[in-house]
Amino acid sequence: MISAVRNIGGTILAVLMVWGEGLRAAAQLAGIAFKASRAEGGLKQNIGAELKTVSGQRKVFEVLRAFLPNLSLKRKLVKSYDNTGTVIITRSNDCLDVLARNEDFEVVYGSRMRKLTDGDNFFLGMQPGWDYTRDTSAMRLTARHTDVAEIVLPRAQLMANDIVERSHGKIDLPAQLSLQVPWDMTNTYFGTGGPDAATMKDWTSTLFWYLFEDLPADPELDAKAMNCAAGLRDYLDAAIADRKANPTDGEDILNRCLALQRADTPGMSDLGIRNNILGLLIGAIPTISKACCYAMDELLNRPEELERAHRAALTNDASYEYYIWEALRFYPHNPVIYRRATRDTTVARSSFRQVNVKKGQMVFAATVSAMFDRYAVEAPQEFRINRPFETYIIWGYGMHICFGAAINKAVIPAILKPLLAQKNLRRAPGPAGQIDTGPTPHPQHFHLEFDT
Repeated sequence: MISAVRNIGGTILAVLMVWGEGLRAAAQLAGIAFKASRAEGGLKQNIGAELKTVSGQRKVFEVLRAFLPNLSLKRKLVKSYDNTGTVIITRSNDCLDVLARNEDFEVVYGSRMRKLTDGDNFFLGMQPGWDYTRDTSAMRLTARHTDVAEIVLPRAQLMANDIVERSHGKIDLPAQLSLQVPWDMTNTYFGTGGPDAATMKDWTSTLFWYLFEDLPADPELDAKAMNCAAGLRDYLDAAIADRKANPTDGEDILNRCLALQRADTPGMSDLGIRNNILGLLIGAIPTISKACCYAMDELLNRPEELERAHRAALTNDASYEYYIWEALRFYPHNPVIYRRATRDTTVARSSFRQVNVKKGQMVFAATVSAMFDRYAVEAPQEFRINRPFETYIIWGYGMHICFGAAINKAVIPAILKPLLAQKNLRRAPGPAGQIDTGPTPHPQHFHLEFDT
């Protein structure tokens, strides 16, 4: 009886706190809107810029979580993939439910994947079935989980340490470090680093943007992506042919794919190998770099947590990595994952937040909101490093969780550790010390300094 009363009391308190957070966020948004209306450019232009930031989006989601946790709209927020409207999901359990229900909510990237490969899909754009099982099973044999500790991580650590040591107290994080280390991984571990580092970085960043972040369907980006895709296809076709003509004994993914081909493994034709490696390349470089920059930016905004992360990195404390994951909870590189309803269905059935989803609607699983859902995350507004790793919905969830999630989990801390271990790590003065994405969604420059 006492336990039941406590549970009821705890639930009521949680509801009141969620409502309070929602009201506070609504007041903050009202204040932002008032300032935006008085600034040059007017309300629409300035409020739009604010809502593009993760901090602005978090305020919106706080209001929705409290009062409209699942919201159905007729408006199409995604123009790059066919859909009939939008549903926004903000609670943790509901987001995970959407991402786990593959028969009801499909990945939509297949149409653009086929444009990039000039014909075939890649498993990130596939629904459950033989093609998905064939390709993921084969690629798991080539990109083995044990490779992370044995091959990928040691080289990433060595390279990151060397780059930071040679930077002499000044470093441009993406250009010199967080893009360079994953590119090296594609060159040495994948065996397909491109004609040169700059070209591969440009190809993969553009194609990642085109596949996953081009919500308005920008025609200029489409044209650039098609050129990048053609270049990447031609490069990979030539690389596969050259490796077959001039075999090596290296333990890289390309060699392992060719070994599976010789064993008549389904899906391992030259074309199948090319398309699978093309997909892996697109996800490897920009994801790791963006996450590194966002985590560092968040820590630099938190001097006390930055100092604790510095001490942990300096002393090889195992808690070091959780400063990065917690920073990415506050500033995730991918705040929303979208799926499309394959049929009429319901989310949060038989609850006050039940929402009916129509076939063809795009469903936004707002993972940045889910990671702040007080009903699932203890003290969500606090920066804590003792949370279960499952709290961090950083790489997706379910069948389509990022193929390289284990690599990301190891390589991102390896990249940032030697930098965070430096004394008096700080932003460079002025605009140079802020993330500069240029005309893209990805960090191009982010200048940092430290004492030597």
